Amino acid sequence: MGLLLMLHVLARKLGIFAALQFMILLVIRLILRVVVIILLSMQHSMKLMFGKYDGLVIPGGRAPEYLAMNESVLDCVRKFSDSGKPIASVCHGQLILAAANSVKGLKCTAYPAVKPVLIDAGAHWVEPETMKACVADGNIITGATYEGHPELIQLFVKALGGKITGSDKKILFLCGDFMEDYEVTVPFQSLEALGCHVDAVCPKKKAGDTCPTAVHDFEGDQTYSEKPGHSFTLTASYEGLDASNYDALVIPGGRAPEYLALDETVIALVKEFMHSKKPVASICHGQQILAAAGVLKGRKCTAYPAVKLNVVLGGATWLEPDPIDRCYTHENLVTGAAWPGHPQFISQLMALLGIRVSF
Repeated sequence: MGLLLMLHVLARKLGIFAALQFMILLVIRLILRVVVIILLSMQHSMKLMFGKYDGLVIPGGRAPEYLAMNESVLDCVRKFSDSGKPIASVCHGQLILAAANSVKGLKCTAYPAVKPVLIDAGAHWVEPETMKACVADGNIITGATYEGHPELIQLFVKALGGKITGSDKKILFLCGDFMEDYEVTVPFQSLEALGCHVDAVCPKKKAGDTCPTAVHDFEGDQTYSEKPGHSFTLTASYEGLDASNYDALVIPGGRAPEYLALDETVIALVKEFMHSKKPVASICHGQQILAAAGVLKGRKCTAYPAVKLNVVLGGATWLEPDPIDRCYTHENLVTGAAWPGHPQFISQLMALLGIRVSF
């Protein structure tokens, strides 16, 4: 088991772009079978022994602007850079690399606004043709934005000496307007990073259309808060969909499941996956669809606590999500309560699919 160091300072308070970058990189914990140490207090945490860690991840967002002025942060980055250990940085994270003098003579990319700083720092700027662009040069791996997470993680796994097997799978995501942002994007990008072919579909929409999403967060109120999320681009058309072409189904939560559960074509699709015993992974409110499809009878599963009524009336044995990141597998069904459970959720789906990462 390796150790991975992540520079992260309260990313969820820095906006959804930084938070999404943090969430997808946090999932590396179980994809790579490493321990992620989240540094919430840089002044304190830089005292940790550098020798314990095999890699460094620097998310973007607003944090790099001020972390680039923190000498303890820069000293940490220099140690990784000088040692040749892998460093993965995305978006504005490259500001820290520039401040640490770790990009001189190296090819790198970033969010376009970071270009002048990287050039002044002596980097060979690589223009991102799309916001998915990633570049690897030596031990430094850089990405333009969160859209490039799949390739960024693939390059990072390779740099750490990892090998992915069993990923020749086709996965289908069942999407809808105002599904939860993290609950679709994080599993989708994680499975892409593993090398799976992943498609996202939505009733009455076609490939290239988008679904608006919602960010549900836990901020101390009686229920979760709700904010606008990213627009999520669909990769395949719903009409004419052949479920037999896919090895597994993923159902994100959020607002979408409550009305998708009323769509007879959705119900038929879910029944086909469940009756064929293909892996089905559903999180948060996604289990509303499973209950409506009548496929929970005799099953053991969890969900967001407010969905317990649907699950129990649907004939399932309720498994308490305590803590909220707890996920369960029963036969071909993986269920989770909310996005904090993504590491377990994705890891358990990987197990059903026979996907492994070894070092």
